[in-house]
Amino acid sequence: MSETLVAPPSVFSPVVFRRSLGDALEMAHGVDAVAAEERAGSLAKRSLKKDSKVWGLKLAISMIDLTTLEGKDTRGKVWALCQKAIRPDPSDREIPHVAAVCIYPSLIPFVKQALAGSGVKVASVATGFPSGQTFTSIKVEETRQAVAAGADEVDMVIDRGAFLSGDYQKVFDEVAEVKEACGPAHLKVILETGELANYDQVRKASLIAMYAGADFIKTSTGKVTVNATLPVTLVMLEAIRDFHHVTGKKIGMKPAGGISNAKLSLAYLVLLYETMGPEWMTPDLFRIGASSLLNDILMQIGKERTGAYQSGDYFTLD
Repeated sequence: MSETLVAPPSVFSPVVFRRSLGDALEMAHGVDAVAAEERAGSLAKRSLKKDSKVWGLKLAISMIDLTTLEGKDTRGKVWALCQKAIRPDPSDREIPHVAAVCIYPSLIPFVKQALAGSGVKVASVATGFPSGQTFTSIKVEETRQAVAAGADEVDMVIDRGAFLSGDYQKVFDEVAEVKEACGPAHLKVILETGELANYDQVRKASLIAMYAGADFIKTSTGKVTVNATLPVTLVMLEAIRDFHHVTGKKIGMKPAGGISNAKLSLAYLVLLYETMGPEWMTPDLFRIGASSLLNDILMQIGKERTGAYQSGDYFTLD
C-alpha cells in the first residue's frame, strides 16, 4: 500500500516522497539497448592526462569498497586488508584511504576494531548473500544483527527468482523491510544484473529498489559469470537521475565485480560525470566494489609520477 515517508537524516537529501511499487513500475519504460551500449562505449574511449589522471585515480581509491568475501577468510587476512584500506601506500601520505571494507557479518566486530578512528566504513553483506534465497525473516534478522555488531553499511541482495517471475511486490517489500532493519546504517541493494536478462529489467529492478528505500543500488555480488559492465552502469545511473528528478532524493551507485584495472576505473568515473555531473563525484554517492583494483591504481599513479611501473612485488596482495 502506498504511503508517504520521510527519508532519515543522512548525507542523502532528506526529502518527502512516495514509497510506491506503482510509482516504480510507472517509471520503468524500455531502454534503447543499442544507444546505451554505444554511449557507454564512446565514453569509455575518453582519456585523462597527467594531473587530471592522477586526480581521477586518487578519487577512484577513495571510492573503493575493498572487499573479501571468501569462505576461507581469516582474521589475519582481514586485518591486513584493513591496514591496506587505511594506508593503501604507506610511503605516500597523499594517497587517500578507501571508502569501506566489505566482509561477511561474522567479521564485523573484528573489522570495526581494526578500522577504529580511520574514517573507513565497515560494510557487511547480508540477506542470504549471494543468492538471496532464504526466508524474509532471516534476511531481516541478519541485517539487524549486522548493524548491531557495528556495520555502517549493509549490502543486501534482491530475490532474483521473485523478480524474474514477476513478483515485484515481494522484492519491493523485502527491500523495505531490510531498510527498516538497517536503522542508521546505509543500505546498498544488489540487483545481480548479470542474471536479469536485459536492460529493461535492470532499469525496473533499479527503480523498485530505490522506491523501496535503497540508499545505493549495486550491480553485482561478484559471484556470477557476468558482473558490472559500463552499459549496465549507465542504465542504472540514468534510473538514479530520473528518480532524483521526480523525488529530489539522491541515491548512490556501486558497480562491483570485474573492475580490476585503473583504466577501467577511470572509464566508470567518466561515465558517472557525464551522466550525473560533479555532484555525484564523491564516495558518499559512488562506490567501486573491488578486491584487486587497488594495486593496479597504485602502480598507475607511480608510473604517472616516475615514468615507470613499479613491480607488483612492492605492494601487498589483497
